[in-house]
Amino acid sequence: MSKNNKKLKIIPLGGLNEIGKNIAIIEYKDDIVIVDCGLSFPEDEMLGIDVVIPDISYLLKNKEKVKAILLTHGHEDHIGSLPYILKKINVPVYGTKLTLGLVEKKVKEHDVKDINLNIIKPGSKIDIGVFNIEFIRTSHSIPDSVAIAIDTPLGMILHTGDFKIDYKPINGEVMDFHKFAELGQKGVLVMMADSTNVERPGYTMSESTVGDTFNDIFMTAKQRIIVATFASNIHRVQQIINSAVLFDRKVAVSGRSMVNVVNVGQELGYLDIPQGVLIDVKDIDKYPASKIVVITTGSQGETMSALSRLASSDHRKMELIPGDLVIISATPIPGNEKMVSKVINQLFKKGANVIYEALADVHVSGHACQEELKLIHKLIQPQYFIPVHGEYRHLQQHADLAHDLGLPMENIFVARNGSVIEFCEEGAAFGQSVQAGNILVDGLGVGDVGNIVLRDRRHLSEDGLIVVVVTISKEDGKVMAGPDIISRGFVYVRESEDLMEEARSIVKEVLKECEKKQITDWSTLKSNIKDALRNYLYEKIKRNPMILPIIMEV
Repeated sequence: MSKNNKKLKIIPLGGLNEIGKNIAIIEYKDDIVIVDCGLSFPEDEMLGIDVVIPDISYLLKNKEKVKAILLTHGHEDHIGSLPYILKKINVPVYGTKLTLGLVEKKVKEHDVKDINLNIIKPGSKIDIGVFNIEFIRTSHSIPDSVAIAIDTPLGMILHTGDFKIDYKPINGEVMDFHKFAELGQKGVLVMMADSTNVERPGYTMSESTVGDTFNDIFMTAKQRIIVATFASNIHRVQQIINSAVLFDRKVAVSGRSMVNVVNVGQELGYLDIPQGVLIDVKDIDKYPASKIVVITTGSQGETMSALSRLASSDHRKMELIPGDLVIISATPIPGNEKMVSKVINQLFKKGANVIYEALADVHVSGHACQEELKLIHKLIQPQYFIPVHGEYRHLQQHADLAHDLGLPMENIFVARNGSVIEFCEEGAAFGQSVQAGNILVDGLGVGDVGNIVLRDRRHLSEDGLIVVVVTISKEDGKVMAGPDIISRGFVYVRESEDLMEEARSIVKEVLKECEKKQITDWSTLKSNIKDALRNYLYEKIKRNPMILPIIMEV
């Protein structure tokens, strides 16, 4: 690899070996552009965490080089961490009208001010530093999605963003195949492409097929219809509204994110809702059940979502009625299967009829399957390829697919978050990795919950807590009061009085021993109490609670 400074670097900081949190850096000399700024949702073991955002330490170290943020589309896993990042690196943001409409709502909620948002149209070109950038129309499960072509001094980078090939899209705007073919003819140095659906053979069905299914269901339904889907899937929301209008039903919207997206979609002209169709969710009881459709969040079984609240009779504005028809128009994101299954079971218990993907074509993916990916690879024919947006198995299978189509394995980089892929005139290779990982957001705290805090939370959740309170004399170190033992989440004290009495005796013995040896150092006292109590409890009931000694002086 050339030692001179003419190196082009691609650094994914998120979205590799995981679903979500998509963010990639394109760097050449003193210029950096960022493609997407997404978040992901916490895994089961991330107790109490709200969202996960990427570690941007590398960007903060190179803050003066960062020239812009380019967005492919408006899904949370591509725009969700923007408010957190813009607080630290306030640079111009470029995206399509709908994408920036959703961003604007998001930054307002986070009270981020003086943001430089620049609306671009598919087909438009901009210059940023040494980069010439073009936005290319694609199809996805949200309107206004684009691929991004970045012309650099060393060659063209094409980032597909999330995409599928839909020949009958809801808005009639088909993916710009002509532009992809044109780029392929000019020559593309490296392509970064969506790997989410690489395991699926064939083609992803058109979004319009879901509309046909909705029409079939709405035609025969005599009861209230509740449809849960992703808030950002505006095409899906439009199709639900179209079916409601066709069968003379009123539409109510439930769930904060769904209300936000419907408002933005209407304001910017991406949703066509005839006058008088939309009603407030609190007014649905004023109409016959056969005249109502409710569009709601919660297709992933999220605990606080509108659908989960309905299933557990915790919704403030509406209640589930036996006979309601609930359509879950989504596939569980990997890891959410249990939560979705739990909600479906609760809905059935409440007397609802539930239709989900296993029973009818009420969902199609927004991501390309194998044959669509092959078409893009053949149109572009890149010199190098980096599979992105997927777990390790997806990236590896996408690499194999590219290899089967004729790309040498040494020209394919299966990377991880923090990998640096360097390109120069002599070729391409992995460079030295940079810091990357997860920053956990809990309430208003960003990054203040790390592995040690999570370990403590896990320990507390699994084994409970014992607090030992002792008061000692400042003058001679004698025990003045206690020890008192408080148990939380360990054992029920009233039913374990013998165990607690014995534990108290153990602590008394430790304190006597320390008094004899004239040990007055608090940390030694605490350590001795912990050790003795831990050994006793483990021997007695084979449990390891967290032990917290509190020593007070009088």
